[in-house]
Amino acid sequence: MHTVDYIIVGAGTAGCILADRLSASGRRNVLLLEAGGDNRSLWLRVPVGYGRTFNDPRFNWMYETEPDPGLNGVRSYWPRGKVVGGSGSINAMVYVRGQPKDYEDWGAGGIKGWGWSDVRPVFESMEQRTDGGPGILRVTDNSARVHALCRSFIGACESQGLPFTPDFNGPQSEGVGIYATTTRDGLRESTATAYLRRARERANLELRLRAAVRRIDFEGRRASGVSYVWQDTVHQAQAARAVIVCGGTVNSPQLLQLSGIGDPALLDRFGIGARHALPAVGQNLQDHLAVNYNYRSRIPTLNNELAPWWGKVRAAIRYGLTRRGPLSMSVNQAGGFIRSSPDRGAPDFQLYFNPASYATSRTRTRRLLNPDSFAGFIMSFQTCRPTSRGHLTIRSADADVAPAIYPNYLSTAEDRRDILIGGQLLRRIASSAPLAAVIEQELAPGPQAQSDEALIQDFRERAGSVFHPVGTCMMGTGASNSVVDARLRVHGLAGLRIVDASIFPNVTSGNTNGPVAMVAERAAGMILEDEVAA
Repeated sequence: MHTVDYIIVGAGTAGCILADRLSASGRRNVLLLEAGGDNRSLWLRVPVGYGRTFNDPRFNWMYETEPDPGLNGVRSYWPRGKVVGGSGSINAMVYVRGQPKDYEDWGAGGIKGWGWSDVRPVFESMEQRTDGGPGILRVTDNSARVHALCRSFIGACESQGLPFTPDFNGPQSEGVGIYATTTRDGLRESTATAYLRRARERANLELRLRAAVRRIDFEGRRASGVSYVWQDTVHQAQAARAVIVCGGTVNSPQLLQLSGIGDPALLDRFGIGARHALPAVGQNLQDHLAVNYNYRSRIPTLNNELAPWWGKVRAAIRYGLTRRGPLSMSVNQAGGFIRSSPDRGAPDFQLYFNPASYATSRTRTRRLLNPDSFAGFIMSFQTCRPTSRGHLTIRSADADVAPAIYPNYLSTAEDRRDILIGGQLLRRIASSAPLAAVIEQELAPGPQAQSDEALIQDFRERAGSVFHPVGTCMMGTGASNSVVDARLRVHGLAGLRIVDASIFPNVTSGNTNGPVAMVAERAAGMILEDEVAA
């Protein structure tokens, strides 16, 4: 029996941080188990490799939802990282903390210690920004390197009265501007490269790759360890202090349910004995949903650089020599957080601007590496705080069977109303100078979609996930409606914590990778504090 102080399940964004922080002193033995492989592939380091890993089973769980009534009964594609670094190794690298109101809402639910004044110092301490900062996670300012068309987008937004902000993570998070990214010197930065790389040199940390955890083991009401398959053999490991689950919004609730933690009726259906009744496991699922508005441009865009074969070669040579150019950038270069009306208490829409255009769908198709042959660009919007709630359940007692995901998109009147508000907003921006002079034609939804009904139908037909699922092991004050407490301990059980996006009570306004890293940093501090208090 392998015995350590801490077992961390999942070397994703949160797991990499915890492995580093908990092993740093050298006094604790840590076992980090990752179901995927290592992050050494070039496609995982070059930022534009996002277009390849989006549909690569070597690095991606490639989940699909159940048919969703809100999206005309179509399944949505949910890529999730199956590699060291997790989804932070395959995402689009946009880094935003979120709006202060996001965290005030967390605290308003009675959860102590997660308000904006509590989490802001954690963000500041972990970030290593272009202009400085004490942290280790590199956050790069791209304002001097984005495509010139981004300035036209920002100018059009300002024509509509939307404010400009130089930094979404600065004093003024509201407004339109250029997105910062988790990149370093033209390479993808993730918590695997920032945190885990240094931790892997320590003798007290062991990382096991392609180690698939099957269940959490217990002694009474205490998590004593895990059973996992590694090198075609079932192994068991014991945790003297705690098992920390960092599987993410899909895999963490799945592992709890497979271990007998969840709704007893669900567990009984699959012959799993109910060890601990927690009906909220797998509930409260939230996600951002967006649609692209595609435009044909009168002036060159990134399509002109990257669509021809010789353009790809030239971009690759430039990148190889300088680590610069379009291959070093995120697909979403500009955007913003804006209020749809002055009476909104905080920004309620996030905008994206991509100076390229390519085919997208709700399925696995995304031709990012093969943009359209003509000059084009994309704008899109998402509701910051969707009110629809879905759920997730196991389909089988077999851990290799993917869980059933029910997003329940557009199930509230508020979310359906926002379809019209967002679409009308994008069209006002497109009709404003200086962007209006650039646009030759709106390709999608197209001029035929003018009525409210047509815009709603277009959204239902074309919208898809922005890949920000959260909430399935939500943090809260009691076992009746949440899974973990404010210190991320599973209600009613000892020695078991969950640290990942699944604990979010509400989805943050924007991209979720930065907030997950903050949660992991905060959790590491709590775990070390609890050691001292014990």
